[in-house]
Amino acid sequence: MPEPWRDNSGEDDAVSVRFSNGFGVNPRMISFFLIALLSAASVWIYADRILVAQQVKDAEAHGRPRGNLSDLYPRWLGARELLLHRSNPYSDEVTIEIQKGYYGRAIDPHNPSDPKDEERFAYPVYVVFLLAPLIRLPFQEVRIIFHWTLLLVTAASVWLWLRTLRWSLPVSAIATATALALGNVPAVQGIKIQQLSLLVAGLIALAVTTVSEGYLFAGGVLLSLATIKPQLAWPPAAALLIWSFFDWRRKRGFALGFVLTTLALLAGAQLILPGWWKWFVEGIRRYHEYTQNQSVIEVTLGEVFGVANSGVAHLVAELLAVAAVLGCAAQIWKWRRVDSTRSEFAGLMALVLALTVLIVPMYAPYNQVLLLPAVLVLWKERREFIAKAGWRRTALAIGGLILAWQWVASIGLVTVYFLASKTRAMDGVTWPFLSTFAFPLWMFGLIFLYLATKRPGMTPVDEKQ
Repeated sequence: MPEPWRDNSGEDDAVSVRFSNGFGVNPRMISFFLIALLSAASVWIYADRILVAQQVKDAEAHGRPRGNLSDLYPRWLGARELLLHRSNPYSDEVTIEIQKGYYGRAIDPHNPSDPKDEERFAYPVYVVFLLAPLIRLPFQEVRIIFHWTLLLVTAASVWLWLRTLRWSLPVSAIATATALALGNVPAVQGIKIQQLSLLVAGLIALAVTTVSEGYLFAGGVLLSLATIKPQLAWPPAAALLIWSFFDWRRKRGFALGFVLTTLALLAGAQLILPGWWKWFVEGIRRYHEYTQNQSVIEVTLGEVFGVANSGVAHLVAELLAVAAVLGCAAQIWKWRRVDSTRSEFAGLMALVLALTVLIVPMYAPYNQVLLLPAVLVLWKERREFIAKAGWRRTALAIGGLILAWQWVASIGLVTVYFLASKTRAMDGVTWPFLSTFAFPLWMFGLIFLYLATKRPGMTPVDEKQ
């Protein structure tokens, strides 16, 4: 009988050392784990000693204010003001109070050196329900709690996606994957600035895993909670709603859980702040107006071809985004009947999340934590992926090199920082971020190719005897 929780490649068994108690130690995986720890540590040291130091130096040189700089703070203070003082979190008065904590003072829109981001409460108001348990605590304590929460959520996401993939790995391999998941540039950036995107990524992972285990209603509830960041949660929600409409009698639990929870959140939001959606929409409009955010596609085109902020880059980016959406829609339709216990289900969700990173109208490296399932899917299915065409090995290798660049750059800069010159290390402060331009596009292409060339009904590798 097939063992869906076992990696049947046989590769690990060939190099394992077995003991009488039944446990196995893979020397090669232990080596990989130590390399992963070194790589992850280099990113954290780079962030603390080089990236932050360079930002502080630049802020001092240009007279820019620096407060707590926590992305959680505007949401926390908005929730506190609404629930404790009945103040409108979207108001200009609360925005000024947010700026005093976030930047250290209210910013001056007429000062060209001041930040342009007004740090408004640009979230659906029902995010306050999630933050309510924290509003009576001092923010310094909240920061510590949230820091460890994001670390735990990010680490748990590795296990959740492995479970969705039905991929059983040795403890050393899971530890290696977890170290890299906690020690890459997007995750470290998100943890250090306390971005809710990482919490939403964890909720999405938990929701998808819950669905794959057959708890459809609970999966719908969890994914609805993730809509505190609508731009990240709605693409996977739309894909799963389409998936649930087929074989409705068996899958309707997901749609019911998602819709009922969303309605409850919207009703609760309306009760605590009537008409909140008007201020929310206006806040989003103003946010995009003063930040002039661009998608990953548009930013990448600008960096590669030197046409940033041009009409050409914008037009080409729009066309590529439409093509990516249509291609993803075709795969959702193709795999609309896939069983949630199959690895292709995880592959479909990985594709949708890769699309989300591409099309969300904001280049934010921390959003790229959503690419974790795509990396895991491609690594798990690498033999089947490569076997179909020789050039795919090269494409997969290029993706691996792009991914690895952040660790190579971080190790190099940290080495220069401690052994040569701090100034020279700071001169290369942007190097680890270079991979965040190309990696989302490359991963979307690879995971799309994996699903597009796979026939529904094929027996997945992990189910072969």
